Amino acid sequence: MSLFPTRVRTTAALLASAAAITAMGAALIPSVASAETPQSIAAQIVPAGQLASFDQIISHESSWNVTATNASSGAYGLGQALPASKMASAGADWQTNAATQIKWALGYMDSTYGSPNAAWSFWQAHNWY
Repeated sequence: MSLFPTRVRTTAALLASAAAITAMGAALIPSVASAETPQSIAAQIVPAGQLASFDQIISHESSWNVTATNASSGAYGLGQALPASKMASAGADWQTNAATQIKWALGYMDSTYGSPNAAWSFWQAHNWY
């Protein structure tokens, strides 16, 4: 008598159980399965026609690192605010919250240059904004 069919059924049952447990875990902890990136948050906040320019600036300034700090100037965060505490105007959680930093950076680009597209044009000419 062969044990092969029994082993196949047992292996299949174990795999099905593991898949069910994995699915259950993803349902119980959706934040792990669908963690938002700063880029996806920006896509919800920045106007679509301005997003590519916003992305270029933030990529150059901080590589999308919320806690990026310029060692020489002290500029901080996604948009490299200087002083960093300026971002408190967008929210008390400015030191760690990507959405707060994105809102601040968008407001800064709009008020200083008129838009992220105009800020990107300036950045390309000067390598800063």
